[in-house]
Amino acid sequence: MGTETLIEFISSYGYWIIFLFLFFGIVGIPAPEESLLFLIGVLIGNHKLAFGLSAFSAEMGALLGMLTAYWIGKNAGKPFLKKYGKYIGITEERWKKAEKSYLNDHRLMIFAGFYMPGIRQISPYFAGISKVPFHRYFLYSLAGSLCWVVPIIGAGYFAGDLFHINPKYAPFLGVLLLVIFLIYMLFKYVKNKIK
Repeated sequence: MGTETLIEFISSYGYWIIFLFLFFGIVGIPAPEESLLFLIGVLIGNHKLAFGLSAFSAEMGALLGMLTAYWIGKNAGKPFLKKYGKYIGITEERWKKAEKSYLNDHRLMIFAGFYMPGIRQISPYFAGISKVPFHRYFLYSLAGSLCWVVPIIGAGYFAGDLFHINPKYAPFLGVLLLVIFLIYMLFKYVKNKIK
């Protein structure tokens, strides 16, 4: 999505468009969340958006997306898996094994899963299906979403200001930062496994 398109959407629909992109990105409809957050930061630095409203819209979209996916998982997940799981290779035995593994690491998966595309979309459904207590899920989702939204917007703001980034190139820099972060996390994971 181009910068002009985002500005046009925000002009037409207000900050609701940021909310909707983040909400649907978390629920599982593909959206370039990191690139969008980074671009928002660059646009804030270029005085095209307000920081407070942008961060609030993005945070509410991410958090409500997490809560919606949790609710769907809790209310429709297990019956859906029992009925259709066999068609996609999810047997009862496999599900129990995956659920046990998830429950052992669910705090980390909910909190740090925001930084891992794919995990942040699947984790809330797993949490709902696995009946992670709502109050715990809510707290980890709130903390994780704040620690994901604000730093990426801030990175876009400071990088755009420091290097005078043209907003139309901001999405590519957001993807680059995500790749660097994922390589770093993979390196740490492998290093810990070797010990």
